[in-house]
Amino acid sequence: MIELNPLIYLIPIAGAFGLLCVAILTRWVFKKDTGTEEMRFVSDAIKEGAMAYLARQYKTIAIISVILGLVIMAAINVLTGVAFLIGAACSALSGYIGMYVSVNSNIRTASAARRNLNEALQVSFRGGAVSGIAVVTLSLLGVAGVFFLFWWIESPTLILGVDKGISEALLLAVGYAFGASFAALFAQLGGGIYTKAADVGADLVGKVEAGIPEDSPKNPAVIADLVGDNVGDCAGRGADLFESTAAENIGAMILGAFLYAATGEVGFVFFPLVARALGIFAGVVGIFLVKLRSEDEEPMKALNRGYYVSCVLAMVLFAYAAMELLGENWIYFVGCGIIGIVLSIAIVFITQYYTAGSYRPVREIAAASETGPATNIISGFAIGLETTFLPIMCIAAALLGAYELGQLAAPAGSAAGVVFQYGLYGTAVATMGMLAPCAFVLAEDTFGPITDNAGGIVEMSEQPKEIRDRTDKLDSVGNTTKALTKGYAMGSAALAAYLLFGAFFDQVAEKMGWADPTQAYVVDIAQPEVFVGALIGAMLVFLFASLAIRAVGKAAQDMIAEVRRQFKENPNILGGNDKPDYAKCVDISTKGALKAMILPGILPVAVPVLFGVFMHYAYGGIIAYQAVGAMLMVGTIAGVLMALTLNNGGGAWDNAKKFVESKGMKKTPVHAAAVVGDTVGDPFKDTAGPSLHVLVKLLSTITLVFAGVIVLGF
Repeated sequence: MIELNPLIYLIPIAGAFGLLCVAILTRWVFKKDTGTEEMRFVSDAIKEGAMAYLARQYKTIAIISVILGLVIMAAINVLTGVAFLIGAACSALSGYIGMYVSVNSNIRTASAARRNLNEALQVSFRGGAVSGIAVVTLSLLGVAGVFFLFWWIESPTLILGVDKGISEALLLAVGYAFGASFAALFAQLGGGIYTKAADVGADLVGKVEAGIPEDSPKNPAVIADLVGDNVGDCAGRGADLFESTAAENIGAMILGAFLYAATGEVGFVFFPLVARALGIFAGVVGIFLVKLRSEDEEPMKALNRGYYVSCVLAMVLFAYAAMELLGENWIYFVGCGIIGIVLSIAIVFITQYYTAGSYRPVREIAAASETGPATNIISGFAIGLETTFLPIMCIAAALLGAYELGQLAAPAGSAAGVVFQYGLYGTAVATMGMLAPCAFVLAEDTFGPITDNAGGIVEMSEQPKEIRDRTDKLDSVGNTTKALTKGYAMGSAALAAYLLFGAFFDQVAEKMGWADPTQAYVVDIAQPEVFVGALIGAMLVFLFASLAIRAVGKAAQDMIAEVRRQFKENPNILGGNDKPDYAKCVDISTKGALKAMILPGILPVAVPVLFGVFMHYAYGGIIAYQAVGAMLMVGTIAGVLMALTLNNGGGAWDNAKKFVESKGMKKTPVHAAAVVGDTVGDPFKDTAGPSLHVLVKLLSTITLVFAGVIVLGF
């Protein structure tokens, strides 16, 4: 018989609370005025382009998802296919909500900046908070809803307390995480291609060749650039962290199911859902506390106050849930959660060190610009490679610390296999701790494109300088928060992928009928078939990154040609007498993104499944799962390292350009070199790098879904 802790009821309560907060914040933002007619003209163009792109992108994703869902239904079972489609739909919905509020918040932020900085900060941040709360809430409700539905299907007498069907329901629910990952990959990849094609074209032709400001209304690519900020950083990052929380929840619940089978403590299964529910309350409190104490205060200080309050409150609630659900030695799991929180803070500060203009790395790149674009690129790439050291050391320390604390939580006299499973669960709890303030972090991320758009609206509508100064201050903070959240997303992806390793090997043990799941945790890389799997996993990361970066390059070439054509054929555009054809540039970015995202999006889905099936029928189930396990692990390692290099290197290039501009060196050879470096880094930090976050988790979720096929065949 199962005795459910009353804390379980917090899951629907937190879901309803989150949706209510989304409605309240949306209403609050939408009640703000929309400024002047000139401001509304720019805002409407951004909104029209963003929503049109999203509609076309989601149509493409829907077609591919339905086809893959039918394949899953035929190859595995109907319920897993249904869960896949629900996960993809919820991921798309979370991106749509964030996008819709973002493109309606930018104009209101611009208008608020005409009055004071604090109002502009609150409008932009609360607009971003709609996305943050919606993503975490929909992830929680989706995972919980699918799990409880499938549990009821597997055990219709659940209402009477009959104990069966938990493991079966979780295995079916893995399809939900896979669907979320699949949709997120296309959303992040397509949005990244769109935004960087526009950004590169606008910078190289507008800023370098024509010598006009970044958001000048004379630049034909400027609307496409502003649209791209939304489709890349709102819809894309929203889908990224949506699938992070979904995959982490399900992976941790699968590990918890094995501890439940060993100890009879069902709380291990439900703790991830309860912890996520409590995180929503903590995030909302921090969000509503963001406010400037004076007009002279730095906006980053207000954001940091809210973040730290969210973290502290999340850990207090986290500890209470652990005490109620995780057995007598719950205090060790609280330590695991604290490790996760500390890791998130450490990665935020490390990312800030490497990407902010106040520190050595960015200034080193800026200094290298004095001798031309070649030395700028050499220096920037070297910095990108360097940035892997500190985050990896922190992630390594966090994993080892959480694993050791998890083992200490095992009851005295436990078998070695059970102690090992407790250690793995400790790493899962650290991941939950890291993702506890996820709603607040995602609000910071979406805050970035809202403030960027607000600055563009102010400049394009030719507002007074003091208004642009306010939006510039917010835009600068927004650039920092976007860089920080990329580091946060990568760190969470590394921890989430590790716990999904455990879930995959546990599923293998169950399919093999092994009583001791640790038997499945042997991956003998000395075997040539297994070593080949590792090689292919690493190669997949490099090939994927190449396709993503190349897609930006191709679309950017088309954008550059179009901007040059308009300037050449109509000199009145640069004279300010005629308006450029913004729609043509928007169309180029849209077509380039939708066309180029298909191949790199399909690649990480097809390769693991085809490789696993081939290895099964060529060498048998044991070799097959080890080879796929090696592909999964080495692919994740390569993906984490590559993403850190691309994200931080690109962010450093971007801020090196801004550092040069802050020194009054615009329209100089030094500035031109810095802009070239920035455009090289653009597809690194906003297309390939963030898409790799999704890739490493997609590799884990797809191998979980197809574990039975890899081990047993069709």
